[in-house]
Parts: sequence; structure tokens; C-alpha cells
Amino acid sequence: MLKYLSNMSPVILVVLAALVFFSVVSWAIIIYKLVQINLVKKNTRVFLEFFWETKEFSLVNAEIDRFKDCPLALLFKEGYRETEHFLAADPGDAGALRLSTDSSGIENITRSLRKFSSQEIDKLERNIGFLATTGSTTPFIGLFGTVWGIMIAFRNIGLAGSTSLDIVAPGISEALITTAIGLAVAIPAVIGYNYIQGKIRGQVSEIDNFSYDFLNIVQRIFNAKK
Repeated sequence: MLKYLSNMSPVILVVLAALVFFSVVSWAIIIYKLVQINLVKKNTRVFLEFFWETKEFSLVNAEIDRFKDCPLALLFKEGYRETEHFLAADPGDAGALRLSTDSSGIENITRSLRKFSSQEIDKLERNIGFLATTGSTTPFIGLFGTVWGIMIAFRNIGLAGSTSLDIVAPGISEALITTAIGLAVAIPAVIGYNYIQGKIRGQVSEIDNFSYDFLNIVQRIFNAKK
């Protein structure tokens, strides 16, 4: 193997090194993201079961530290903090009470939840863009190596003045291997990217649905305070 690599041109070796780099990083991202998303999915299921069994905001907040790796728990914590801020208005102050129970309170909580949701979604989507880059660029990197290898093969034919198999075969073999490796790197990256994106979309739906449920509960609390 080392002897085979030593016979390759420096340009082909650089192309192969680039493809190996993309492959290693892509697989590392795929494995990490699958572990991360599966953990988030598991923690989300546990938190939702606890939330709907408890229902009382203060009791859920008291146990919130049990769900540190759950986006919904962090979302609840942020929403609860904003809700408490508005409910803490002095009931004796009619203007403050009206402010804490009208639509502006819901709007502020909604903005807070939306901002925090975006942050959590960004965490889930972090680094997966590299998979898309790998899937779109590595075939071209491999193709570049192929074109370069064919150029070298034709140059060797011209220098040797012969088209025998011994002259042609090594150069063509060296040329084609980079395209094959480029495709071998790109295909898993594209499959991994699409699969992980599907998993993330599922978690985004969970976050959106929980935000709506949280706001509905808060709206009922505000109505009860009027």
C-alpha cells in the first residue's frame, strides 16, 4: 500500500488527503449528531411525561434541573421566568394588573420562547452544514484528481512513445481511484445529512408544539387573573 502511494503524484496525494479529511470529519459529525439527537429525543419524552403528569408550573420548575439536556425543559424554564415576571405585578395596582394580563404579556412571552427556540434549534443544526458541503464538493475533488491523473497518464504515453498496457494502466488506475473515493465519501455524507435533518425536523415540531401548549396554559392563567 505504501509503495503504491509512493508512486502517486503529489497532486493525487493531496486530493486523497483532502478526501480522507472530509470522510473522517463527516463520520465524526454523523455519529455525534445521532447520539445527540437520540439523547434529546429520550429526554424530551421523559420531560413531556413529567410535565403533563404534574401540570403545575411551580412543581415542574422545582424539578427542572433533572432535565438539563432537554430543549423543552430549558424552553419551559425561560417561559416560566417570563410568566412569573408578569404575574408578579402588584394586584393592587390596576394598571399593572391590566398590563400583566393583557395581550402584551402573551406577546412578550411568545417572543422570549421564539428566541430561545431558535437558539436550541441552532444547537441541533450546528455542524451538519459540513455534511452538505462534503456531499456536494468531494465528487468534484475526486473528479479533479481523475482529470489530473489522466493528464499524467497521457504525458507518460507521450514520453514513452508507447501505448502498451504497462504504460497506460498505472496512470488510468491512479486517475480513477480518486473519483471512486470521492463518491464513497459523498454518498454517506448526503445520506447522513438527510437523515439527521429529518430527525431535527421532528425535534423542531416537538419544540413548536410545546411552545403552543405552554402559551395556551399561560393564556388560561392570565384570564383567570383578570
